[in-house]
Parts: sequence; C-alpha cells; structure tokens
Amino acid sequence: MREHRHAQDASHPDVWTGRATNRVQWLLALVGAACLALGIELAVESAWTSGSAALAMSVVGCIAAGLLVLFGTLAFVHVDLKLDKECVEVRCGHIGVPRRRIPLTEVVGADFTPVVTPRQWGGWGYRWRPEKGTAVVVRRGEGVVLSLWDGHTFTITVDDAESAVRVIRDRLRAITPGTAH
Repeated sequence: MREHRHAQDASHPDVWTGRATNRVQWLLALVGAACLALGIELAVESAWTSGSAALAMSVVGCIAAGLLVLFGTLAFVHVDLKLDKECVEVRCGHIGVPRRRIPLTEVVGADFTPVVTPRQWGGWGYRWRPEKGTAVVVRRGEGVVLSLWDGHTFTITVDDAESAVRVIRDRLRAITPGTAH
C-alpha cells in the first residue's frame, strides 16, 4: 500500500506518492500484441506464394510494429510520482522507464493545473515542447507544474495534484526559509 496523506494533515509524510493511470493504453497494448501475434502466425504457418522476401518483410514488419506499440503503450499506462525530502521522482509504466529524478534544490516553484491534456503536449507519453517545457502525460486531468531553476518547466499528470503541490511548496520553504513559492 502506498503511503499517501492529504495536505490537510498537520505534518506531511516523509514520502508522498501519487499516481495517474490511463486504462485506454491497455487497449492500444492489445493492438500491439495482435500485430506481434500476426507476425508470429505468418512466420510459422504461412502459405505465402509471393516469394520469401515479401513474407520476411511482412513478418518483420508485423513483429516490429507489434513490439513498438506494445512496449510504447505499456510504458505509459501509468505514471508514479514520489516526493521525498530531497527530490521529485517520476517513473513511468511497470518497469519505471522513462524515469526522471529532480532534486528539490533545482525546483523554484510548483503550481497546480486543473487540466492537462494530451492534445496540449502532442499526445501521451514523455513530451517536450520548446515553448512549454517537458511533461509526462498519461491521461487528461489535473497535474503538477514544476518551475525549475534553469527556467524550464516539468509537468506531470497525477491524481490529487493539489496535495502534491502543497507538499512540494512546504518542502521548498524548508530548504529556503523565508521564501514564498
């Protein structure tokens, strides 16, 4: 079970965790698995009469497309956000890759945003847009926007983002007493 307390508590937990999930990604993963299965089926039981080069290209194409779609979507089925006293850590999917660890000493502020959409960022996943910064978007909904010391931003979709922002702001105040974030 994840250790998670809402910001109404007088004291924040040592580690705050949150998650955002996108179940639609499972459907896309099934499409990838189907392409992979088709490639295997073609390789094993094909009565292809157009020559072996066409068969090989079809098998390789189906398997490659299946693997790309399968692993590409499974990497972004969910995102985990972990806040401890020293850093913000973002891990994607079941194997935790891609992963980004941002020390709180590199964060100058945190803001809550009620709506982050894949459309704003050009789709689901780990995204970079020169005019907006970097984001991990796994679903439409609330998110955390970190302002970094180098002028860039990092946006993460996560459930209970408002609570995460409060925890980050409190931790930033503890690092640099007397500043408001």
